[in-house]
Amino acid sequence: MENPESSTRAGQEAPDSCFHPATKTHRFIGLVLMCFLCFGSYFCYDTPGALADNFKSDSHLNTSQFALLYSIYSWPNVILCFIGGYLVDRCFGVRLGTIIYMTIVFIGAVVFAFGVYINAYWLMILGRFIFGIGGESLQVAVNNYVVVWFSGKELNMVFGLQLSVSRLGSTVNFWVMESIYRWVANYYGGYEKLGVALFIASLTCLGSLVCALLLGWMDLRAEKALRRQEAQAKPDQPFHLKDILKFKTVFWLLAVICVAYYLAIFPFIALGKLFFERKFDFMPQEANTVNSMVYLLSAALSPFFGILIDKTGRNVTWIILSIVATVGSHFLLAFTFVNPYVGVISLGISYSLLAAGLWPLIAMVVPESQMGTAYGICQAVQNLGLAVTIIFAGIIVDNYGYFMLELFFLGCLFASLIAAVLIYILDSAEEGVLNLSPGAREALVKTRVSTEETANLLDNAESSDQEETDSGPSRRNPDPEALEQSAGASRDPAQEQADRIRSRYFSHLLPTTLLPERP
Repeated sequence: MENPESSTRAGQEAPDSCFHPATKTHRFIGLVLMCFLCFGSYFCYDTPGALADNFKSDSHLNTSQFALLYSIYSWPNVILCFIGGYLVDRCFGVRLGTIIYMTIVFIGAVVFAFGVYINAYWLMILGRFIFGIGGESLQVAVNNYVVVWFSGKELNMVFGLQLSVSRLGSTVNFWVMESIYRWVANYYGGYEKLGVALFIASLTCLGSLVCALLLGWMDLRAEKALRRQEAQAKPDQPFHLKDILKFKTVFWLLAVICVAYYLAIFPFIALGKLFFERKFDFMPQEANTVNSMVYLLSAALSPFFGILIDKTGRNVTWIILSIVATVGSHFLLAFTFVNPYVGVISLGISYSLLAAGLWPLIAMVVPESQMGTAYGICQAVQNLGLAVTIIFAGIIVDNYGYFMLELFFLGCLFASLIAAVLIYILDSAEEGVLNLSPGAREALVKTRVSTEETANLLDNAESSDQEETDSGPSRRNPDPEALEQSAGASRDPAQEQADRIRSRYFSHLLPTTLLPERP
């Protein structure tokens, strides 16, 4: 029996306490903290977009300077996001890594606000650069947290819920920043009121940092109480950077989708306000409202789509359907004058569905020891695409207009659709689990385990037969009955082999399955 003292050590609550790490309450609190880890970073990421007119009027930034505030965020993550995931795997661990990256995000938000407050453009750029260093690496660490705390049928739902609350940060930013700016304007003037508004916005990052500290304490406590570290299987070999070359083809196709699909989402939102004003003659506030619908729908629908995929599986099928729906959304916006709410709502729904089905697949195709690096690679290549595309999209709009920009977005979506179809083909050819239902996945895993056990029995049987053949006394003094059995075996060796395997198999199983357990 378990030592009673083991459950009451060092201030830990008894197992029947609702705050014990083994209870659902503990896991629910952890889930809430995980959801708000990225709320602050998403909120502050879009503060320039919510106050775009104020940046131009108060800080006197032109369009190119304003666009650089977004582009500079993505450039460091082309490399640092991948390194950040590697550091989580090999150096910091998920707890310390999350706290470090959240601290960097908070410092970047404060530096950016201070740069705006003193109207120093170089300091604004530096603040956004620091903010970018921690922002995407933080998302990699949070993904690792999710996989450590949740698994199996829960994974899709938790990924969807975490993304939902993160995107809610962007939505709330668009809703409240203009009101905060007007309130601050009662006490400050010029660019100072813009800087103070951004200081207030940075408090959301401070709140997320508090969540990181609390979650780190809870995770450390759970690891000790549940002996989680001892229960986890260690990899046979340590992971090295060169091992990324051994990642499966399916993983790299997932990375292609991460780049190509999101190129048709985030740059569209960044430039969407002017698009709706010019093509549909919307007023600025109305254009801002329709532009924020993608984030709003993502926040509302992601958890439900996560539950849907948890219940049905078929991740690859859902990904393909979501990409096709996104193509239809951009087609409506580019080639028709149908109310843009139709296209944007369809875009928000399909975007939420793809995110709920895509990101959990990475955990299915890479080992656990390499997950942080794998997520880091996906985030890194995605940021490379976004950093280049924001600049490229500006060139397209300046020279050819928004219609050609929509054609560019459609081209990116067709590339992601091709990658998704290839994943479907490869997974089907290899009898993989990516597009199976949850029940079929469990059955396939059990079948593979049974096959491996049978193969081990066959190997053991062959070894035993070889030992019996090489034994000297049996060859020197043959028994008549043995000779008769040997003759029978020579007549039907397959049946004889099956009988031997079956007898040895039951001799190993019966003592442990039929005999009563000891009290």
